[in-house]
Formats: sequence, C-alpha cells, structure tokens
Amino acid sequence: MSALTHVNTQGEANMVDVTAKPVTIRTATAHGKIAMSPTTLQEIIKNTNAKGDVLVTAKIAGIQAAKRTADLIPLCHPLALSKVDVTLAVDTENNVIEVNSMCKLSGKTGVEMEALTAVSVTLLTLFDMCKAADPTMHFYDIHVTSKTGGKTGEWQYAGVLA
Repeated sequence: MSALTHVNTQGEANMVDVTAKPVTIRTATAHGKIAMSPTTLQEIIKNTNAKGDVLVTAKIAGIQAAKRTADLIPLCHPLALSKVDVTLAVDTENNVIEVNSMCKLSGKTGVEMEALTAVSVTLLTLFDMCKAADPTMHFYDIHVTSKTGGKTGEWQYAGVLA
C-alpha cells in the first residue's frame, strides 16, 4: 500500500475506501483573513456596498460551500454535515475581516476540507462583493485550527509550521 492515501498501488488518483472505518463524531475548525482598505471596510460596516449586505451574503456562501465540498475537491467524500457555522469578525484597527468556520458530523471521515472550503468561499465572496471598490484586497492566514474525532483524535493548531 502506498504511503499516500489518495494514490493507489499503480500511482493513480484514488478515493479512499472508508467503509470499514467506525463512525465517530468529527469536528473541524478553520480560519482565514482578508485585508482591505479602510474605506472598503467602512462600506461593509455601514452596509453601503452597492451589492448589498456583504457580511450576511458571505456567511451564507461559506455555509453553502461547506455542504458542496465534494463537488469541488475531486477525491473528497460527500458528507452529511450535521452543523456548519461561519463567523466573521471585523477588525477596524487593521482593516481586516477574520473568518472562522466549524463543521461537524457523525461519520467515517474528517471534515477539515469542509471547514477550509467554508472559510475560502466566505473570503472569495467578500472579495467578489467588494472588488469594484478595492481590487487590492488579499487573503492570508488560511488554515485548519482544530479537529476532533477519528483515529487521530484531537488536534489543535499551535502556530506557524516550518
């Protein structure tokens, strides 16, 4: 068996068979940020962006994206998520919006990709809705922050990895 789980013995892409794995409660959280101009951030806060309520739209997009992860990432298993949460925090001091997500289910495989997809699509939606005002916005610090369940149990992000 290959050390890479998504490659078969012939070196071909392969969806992992999770049939025999036990069902456990699994959660994952992820984080990301988008930086923008002070003017753009104030438009979001004051809800004066021409495209509407940016924060609510981005949150809904992130939740929808988590549920569609298997449609976007070729070897991901389609999952019946029992909970998806996306939160956005506005940091006016640094002109940043921080996005956090949490995905949860009872299942045979983890939900890290769903949590990352939720954060990524939330950030993409923020960009899409504000790009006319600020095409220089940029994403950063996107990563899984924690996971629970499965064979490896609990894991917590401890900072920048080398």
